Amino acid sequence: TWQWLDGNGRKVYSDRAPPPDVAEKNILKRAAGMATPSAPTYGVPKAEPAVAEPKAVVAANAKLEGGVDKELEAKKKKLIEAEQAKRKAEEENFAKAKAENCTRAKEAKATYDSGARISKTTASGEKEILDDAARSAEVKRLTGIMETDCK
Repeated sequence: TWQWLDGNGRKVYSDRAPPPDVAEKNILKRAAGMATPSAPTYGVPKAEPAVAEPKAVVAANAKLEGGVDKELEAKKKKLIEAEQAKRKAEEENFAKAKAENCTRAKEAKATYDSGARISKTTASGEKEILDDAARSAEVKRLTGIMETDCK
C-alpha cells in the first residue's frame, strides 16, 4: 500500500504508486518490496531511520483497517444515501404531478365531451365561444395528455 501527501497536504492511500509530480519527501509509505530511490551520498554517512512513527501516522493508520478509511467510507455511504433519497423524492413529486395532470385532463375532456358550450377569454379580455374545430383540437390535446400521464 502506498501513502503520500497530495498538493493540498492531504494523505492519500492507494495500491498504486503516486503520480510523478509528488515530491519524494511527500511519500510517506511505499508498497511492500518497493525500494526508496537513493541519492548519491558522496561520502556522507546515511542517517539511521527513526524507530518510532510520528503520532499523526499512527493515528492515521489506526483509522485504517484492511486498507480502507472507515470515515471516508461512512461519508461516501451517507452521500449515496442522500442522493438516493433526493432522487426518490423527485420521482414521487413527478409521479404526483403526472397523476394531477391526468385527473385534470380527464375532467376537462369530460366537459368537452358533454357538448356544453365552452368559452375562453381572449388576451383583450373578451369572451369567445369555441367552435367545433377549436373543441376538436382541445380534445385531441387532452387525449395526448391522458395517454402520457394516465399510465
